[in-house]
Amino acid sequence: MLITSGFKNWLLQRISAVILTVYILFLAGFCFTQPVITYAVWHKLFSCELMKFATLFMLLALGIHSWLGIWTVTTDYLKSASIRLCLQTAVYIVLLFYLVWGVQILWG
Repeated sequence: MLITSGFKNWLLQRISAVILTVYILFLAGFCFTQPVITYAVWHKLFSCELMKFATLFMLLALGIHSWLGIWTVTTDYLKSASIRLCLQTAVYIVLLFYLVWGVQILWG
């Protein structure tokens, strides 16, 4: 069975949404179970390698989810190819910057 590009995009959007939801629910659960959240508690959570990889995975999912959403909206609603290309390029650069910045924060 041949998978079309539209189906791949749809599937990636849904998978990335599930990843983001699980990550957010975990963080919310963590925050609600801690009596007081201090820098030390937060630092201990994010110094764990598993949490670093989960956060990296979440950042990748956020980038994919955001890019697919912006691409879909701009493709549907911006008829001018030059404006669409400029906006998509700007968003792509910002998302890439955020990903690199997130990796530097996690392992810097």
